[in-house]
Amino acid sequence: MRQNSVRKEGARQRAPHASDHGWDDGPHDDGPHDDGPHDGGPHDDGPRQDRSRQGRSRQDNARSGEPSGSAGAPPKDGGRPPGHRRKRGSGGGGARPPRRKRRVLRWSATILSVLILGTAGAGYLYYQHLNGNLETDDLNLGEHRAPEPTPNAAGQTPLNILLIGSDARDSKENQKLGGAKNTFGSPPLADVQMLLHLSADRSNMSVVSMPRDTLLQIPKCTDPDDGRVYPETGPRYMTNESLGRGGPGCTVATWEKLTNIHIDHFMMVDFSGVVSMADAIGGVPVCVDKNIHSRDSQGHGSGLKLKKGTTEVKGEQALQWLRTRYGFEGGTDISRAKAQHMYMNALVRKLRENTGLTSPNQLRKLAEEATDALKVDDGLGTIKKLYDLGNELKKVPPSRTTMTTMPFEYVGARVIPKPGDAEQLFRLVRDDIPLDGKGGKKPAKEKLSDDPAAADDQIAVQVQNGTRTATEPPTSGRANTVAQLLTGKGFTKATADTTTVLTEGKTVIRYPSAELEGDAQRIAKALKLPLSSVKKSTDVSGVTLVVGADWREGDAPPKPSKKDDRTPDSADALSGSDKKACMKVDPDFTW
Repeated sequence: MRQNSVRKEGARQRAPHASDHGWDDGPHDDGPHDDGPHDGGPHDDGPRQDRSRQGRSRQDNARSGEPSGSAGAPPKDGGRPPGHRRKRGSGGGGARPPRRKRRVLRWSATILSVLILGTAGAGYLYYQHLNGNLETDDLNLGEHRAPEPTPNAAGQTPLNILLIGSDARDSKENQKLGGAKNTFGSPPLADVQMLLHLSADRSNMSVVSMPRDTLLQIPKCTDPDDGRVYPETGPRYMTNESLGRGGPGCTVATWEKLTNIHIDHFMMVDFSGVVSMADAIGGVPVCVDKNIHSRDSQGHGSGLKLKKGTTEVKGEQALQWLRTRYGFEGGTDISRAKAQHMYMNALVRKLRENTGLTSPNQLRKLAEEATDALKVDDGLGTIKKLYDLGNELKKVPPSRTTMTTMPFEYVGARVIPKPGDAEQLFRLVRDDIPLDGKGGKKPAKEKLSDDPAAADDQIAVQVQNGTRTATEPPTSGRANTVAQLLTGKGFTKATADTTTVLTEGKTVIRYPSAELEGDAQRIAKALKLPLSSVKKSTDVSGVTLVVGADWREGDAPPKPSKKDDRTPDSADALSGSDKKACMKVDPDFTW
């Protein structure tokens, strides 16, 4: 059975020292739960799955103690040895190219800037050994994949990485840090979820956090270890429960279902990983506007105790910062997300500047802890792949990094995606539009295909219903209605796909190859859709019309309107270059 993505207990084999490779430079609170049931009442999707929770009650499913903090990983590049954890590589390692030690070490720090809550890849430090540290898992355990983005004029595509912080308590180390003895060994929760979007031209980066208290529908997931199938849930399930339904690949599937954003990779880390990474980094500067002690008379809180102003936190204190909810103004998961954003921004700035990371031994330790703490998908399962990813991420300056929180509204003590604003934020990410409002994409000139269209009655087109949104169910029968509309216009080979329901913000026509581009454009012209709605995609086998949420009713799609590409105010955007950001402290938790 999966080890819940934490380090195995017991003594760890001694890691090779730098000299072994020819280098010469030698809290924890999970107290009473105050959250209540997931949606303020009973679940509406039938019996819960009984994956051994060891006496844990339904009310405990959404832990209200201060959650975990850190992030997680991505795709496949090889088989797995039988009987072993999903892990890449083995010991060993080749000769080090001469005179590259310092540069290689600096690269390890650059790559570590990937990590949103205190972890990330490493460089070429004793390559095979670090490969062996990495643990991998399947990328997507669901049945639906969001379509891949269309390349830009230069042939570049965006990169989307889901960063996951697990609250797993399946080792003595994690149990000590996370408390809650009654949950030892129970399925982990994805208490930190952040989507990192790197733009196609690598000029900017956006991060979207989803509150762990978000209620949504978790899709059907299949556990790759034992084949267990977790059926699709009702619409009011806590998003953090996705991790316990087969692994991080189910959390990825949940995000893709909600946002229709294609996710390329995931990275995941647990309590102990955060602490070890924060120690290796040597401290990250954080700020509070008053003295804070996150502990009340009932014992609620993370235990964080800081003086007013800026403090470099590391080790267990860094974990306390990332888990603190009681003590920050508002006392909610939303406040915690803001604190995590500030931590990430400060971490990235420090790593880019190499502040405090000047000796080879410091950087070696950082690389060692990072690779041992991470679980990634197979597509990031080697040091070279993490190195290449770091090479891409380092191109974005802090001033073009924007941290946001998914717009939400409260439903009792929980939240749901805010109608309108949440979909607007997801659309901006899907369309690769910078969240900082700078350097937006210029409208592409509409160009007719060189390939002539076939006769209308010879064009085969499949119609799918994509009217589902983050907050609204799909319009029933929409694929049939539009297919009949096309038939009435002379496209007699139009058929409805009644087995597929998608989330598509705007109506789109996809085609798989150049010889069908003319046919797809002909459909667009007949429906008076802009040619920009015609997209090439390898996810379809023929011309496919997806009726989007912008056309939920009526016989004609809405006329194109001027796009509002502004980031919603409710996303609470924070620039990565903001060094003055400071958490507001709840007066009841000051000293």
